[in-house]
Amino acid sequence: MNLRTVTPVKLKDLTLDGKKIYVQSMLNVPSTDVEGSVSQAVSLEKAGCDIIRLAIPDESALGLIPAIKKRVSVPLVADIHFDYRLAIGACERGIDKIRINPGNIGSEEKVKAVADECRRRNIPIRIGVNSGSLEKDILKKHGSPTAEALCESAMREIAALERFDFGDIVISLKSSDVRRTIEAYRLIREMTSHPLHLGVTEAGTYKTGLVKSAIGIGSLLADGIGETIRVSLTDDPVKEVEAGYEILKALGLTGGVKIISCPTCGRTRIDLIGLAKRVEEATKDIKKNITVAVMGCVVNGPGEAKEADIGLAGGDRCAVIFKKDEIIGKFSEEDALTALLAEIAKL
Repeated sequence: MNLRTVTPVKLKDLTLDGKKIYVQSMLNVPSTDVEGSVSQAVSLEKAGCDIIRLAIPDESALGLIPAIKKRVSVPLVADIHFDYRLAIGACERGIDKIRINPGNIGSEEKVKAVADECRRRNIPIRIGVNSGSLEKDILKKHGSPTAEALCESAMREIAALERFDFGDIVISLKSSDVRRTIEAYRLIREMTSHPLHLGVTEAGTYKTGLVKSAIGIGSLLADGIGETIRVSLTDDPVKEVEAGYEILKALGLTGGVKIISCPTCGRTRIDLIGLAKRVEEATKDIKKNITVAVMGCVVNGPGEAKEADIGLAGGDRCAVIFKKDEIIGKFSEEDALTALLAEIAKL
């Protein structure tokens, strides 16, 4: 649960106020591929993505917005750089949110034009500050893209929009450095009540990116910081969504099945690693807020895992099913998964 006071921002049917954490992702199909972009957006929505962002690098990419909106219902965010006319064009085509860095949009007149258009249409703006795109004077002042430098840039950009009476603002302060990201968000929460979008930028491939994001995003969410999250991976965006929900589940911030499983040892007499993977796959779409244990032996079964709602513990080519600390049945290794799923259905 969010512990900071947040000024709510409406995003289509969503409210960014900290009462629920929303998972975002971004299309990575070339913007010239309309059919591929639409298909990927549909896949993201099916995976549970709450908010989808798409790059708008040029005027032709604006056509993606109505094409995607015909097929998905989740809010769409247009990622805009340099050309303020693309932001206005995105608004005209029904975008739900604009992501800009006012510092690279140009003159105050251009920033005002974007702010006026978004205010008229009730479209929020996310100010996206990245360590690699700080203003030259701020970078010179701080010597490097420090957490303080990221915050100073964000506050400058907030002021740029507020000068034109625009307040539906969301902030992100992203760095590829996990510690710097955490520090920046902890500082900015003391400076503003605008909703915060969390993420470790350029986090890397699935393995390294997942670890960095879990540490960075997870630490901040545990502090009660953040209204939306994105796990940035050099991979299929659907994996970003799945990873985001796993982070939320680990912190008890969303429902769904939580899997606990032991690392196995010399006592294990069944294929627990394979079984645990099959249990995880079979339960990934179950919305029940339960904990399922998959344990290698009776030592780690009904004993150590008794806090789980239900689970199984391996024996010699067999497994027992237990609820809390009570054994309710014994099954062959081949039948264990089917038996476990049947008991989960009864909960």
